[in-house]
Amino acid sequence: MYIVNDKEYVCPVTVTTEIFNDKWKLDVIWYLLEGEKRYTELFDIINNVTKKTLTAKLRELEQIGIINREAFAEVPPRVIYSLTPLGAELRPLLEEMYKWGLTYVKKQGRITED
Repeated sequence: MYIVNDKEYVCPVTVTTEIFNDKWKLDVIWYLLEGEKRYTELFDIINNVTKKTLTAKLRELEQIGIINREAFAEVPPRVIYSLTPLGAELRPLLEEMYKWGLTYVKKQGRITED
């Protein structure tokens, strides 16, 4: 039995799938692998996410220890997001997901030039 945040699990895969239960969290982590980003940078590069959803996902990822949020007392306020060491450990997993996704597109779809 595994216990995380007072919730019991029988398998670590279930822990992982519950944490990453939507695409937005993985998108945030993927772009933060490049380095720290401000909120507006993340909003601009993540396709079709709403501000409300992005804010909620950033809070959730911060709460579970995957990202850091650093706020600066400036006008206008400046907030920087980055991966925690635990979040950075996701790099190999996401890189493999990227490779698999690219292979899938090549076999089942097509790549277009925008």
